[in-house]
Amino acid sequence: MKGGVLLGPSVLGRSKSYLHRIFPSWSTPTLESVASIGLLYFLFLVGLELDLHSIRRSGKRAFSIAAVGISLPFVCGIGVAVILRKTVEGADEPGFAQFLVFMGVALSITAFPVLARILAELKLLTTRVGETAMAAAAFNDVVAWILLALAVALAGNGSGSHKSPLISVWVLLSGLAFVVLMMVAVRPAMEVVARRGENDAGDEVYVCLTLAGVLVSGFMTDLIGIHSIFGAFVFGLTIPKEGNFAKKLTERIEDFVLGLLLPLYFASSGLKTDVTTIRGASAWGLLVLVIATACAGKILGTFAVAMFCMIPARESLTLGVLMNTKGLVELIVLNIGKEKKVTFFFLLFLHILMFTYTNLAPYTCSPIKY
Repeated sequence: MKGGVLLGPSVLGRSKSYLHRIFPSWSTPTLESVASIGLLYFLFLVGLELDLHSIRRSGKRAFSIAAVGISLPFVCGIGVAVILRKTVEGADEPGFAQFLVFMGVALSITAFPVLARILAELKLLTTRVGETAMAAAAFNDVVAWILLALAVALAGNGSGSHKSPLISVWVLLSGLAFVVLMMVAVRPAMEVVARRGENDAGDEVYVCLTLAGVLVSGFMTDLIGIHSIFGAFVFGLTIPKEGNFAKKLTERIEDFVLGLLLPLYFASSGLKTDVTTIRGASAWGLLVLVIATACAGKILGTFAVAMFCMIPARESLTLGVLMNTKGLVELIVLNIGKEKKVTFFFLLFLHILMFTYTNLAPYTCSPIKY
């Protein structure tokens, strides 16, 4: 991401001759297409890691933490969105409803994959705090991606308030039908594929079939009018977590997706980011406002409900910091919003700062011993 910012219009790309020579116009669609494929498989991995049964097993405590941990920042995001629409020039161009939903999702979502890796590195996955955080983050992610699908359905192709509400309703109903179809019809079929794919002989066929299913699911949701990543995420949920097939899939594609394709998505985001557009005290003030609101809403909301659930103050604060894990998922949300002409360009720089902030999470939690 830093490489993309340095190579893009923020630093070296300020020279137009350099920018056109290093990144000619024909290269940008190719880079973005490869990055989009990586994003599709990354969301599939997120769905593959999420175990819906663990959410039910975690009980009311994790559910309460997740509910307040997403609702309070979401409400705060709506307040920030109202301020932005009154302050920033051109902020009233997108439709009011989709702008509010996009801002709410961007401030309330938790980066489940990043959180899982932080907990694994700190050896907290098997502790009470780790299990509670993972279950709450899983529920948080499911709700956030559904809300994001709602926002995309409302935004359409950037037509904003000129778009018929009936079209949004149709898109939402089609998306709901897609989820029901995946869980009722595709999930049992994937259980059969998983059982057969666990055998060493001929397992490549079932792996390839599953990876093709990711692309088909993404194509279907894109055809419906919801972003393709939602289809990949739901398809990941249909893969049974019992047995070795899910583990085998992860081992086959995780390094390639996280080591090559996803960094291309980060670099592409950096290339589209122009830090110099943030000028003046008001712009920097809004930047600080959004960051402070996102962090405070997540940490304080989680801390308060954890204390209410009789969790010690130190563990409650740890849960708040862990649930505030953001980063790449935020960039995905903001990039989708930018594609739909809902969010603003300088917010990408905001989430680069938030990405740096959340990398401090392990150092914030590390003194806690279990």
